[in-house]
Amino acid sequence: MANRHSGYLVGRTSPFGTKKTMPVFVEQTILNLDTIYLNGGRRGYLISIDPKVLTTLLHAKPVQCASVD
Repeated sequence: MANRHSGYLVGRTSPFGTKKTMPVFVEQTILNLDTIYLNGGRRGYLISIDPKVLTTLLHAKPVQCASVD
């Protein structure tokens, strides 16, 4: 399913360059970080970005899925 919709293998799905437009969700707490690293589209290739790029370019929806104890 991941490959059919995104063009990426399971576990290597980047939110950028997908075959189809897909919803993107981001844990809201990472938006406070200066830099995050994510899949750059091939195995072992990471990119560093300002996490706000996810909401500005991909219209990622901030969600709360982590709990801080």
